[in-house]
Amino acid sequence: MTTDISLVVQVAVLGNRRAFDELVRRYQSPVRRFFLHQTLGDEQLSDDLAQDTFIKAYTSISKFKGLASFQTWLMRIAYNVFYDYTRAYRQTTDMDNIPERTGSQVSPTLKMDLYHALALLKPDERTCVTLQLIDGYDIKKISEITQMKEGTVKSHLSRGKEKLANYLKQNGYG
Repeated sequence: MTTDISLVVQVAVLGNRRAFDELVRRYQSPVRRFFLHQTLGDEQLSDDLAQDTFIKAYTSISKFKGLASFQTWLMRIAYNVFYDYTRAYRQTTDMDNIPERTGSQVSPTLKMDLYHALALLKPDERTCVTLQLIDGYDIKKISEITQMKEGTVKSHLSRGKEKLANYLKQNGYG
């Protein structure tokens, strides 16, 4: 299997679109999943934000320096795309009123409880919690993706997990 770095070089130096297509295939699921959790299940918005992420990655791939893994660099772009979206979105409406979307294979009750629990969290808490508990990133990677200090990530995780635990207890899950 070709390494990410080799694919990046093929894209940046040779303009090889097939190499970029392979990077998209490798990372479209984690990027889309990140957005699904941040948008509380809005699949169409998640797809739009993922597409924006890959467009930005493609147009700036020559700036990738290899200081972190390609996945970390890409997730940083995704984080910035979502941050820019929420900043623009807040100017027109309240982020807490994102309507629940349907169309997932998860049961509606479980999906509603999950997204209601995540909606209780502040955006940075939700980002840190979902990156750790759902996507499996460690604190160091979350720090690299969000460019928050590790102590700040730990604080967001602690507060976010406490809020989630309280919500779940109050709603019969523990």
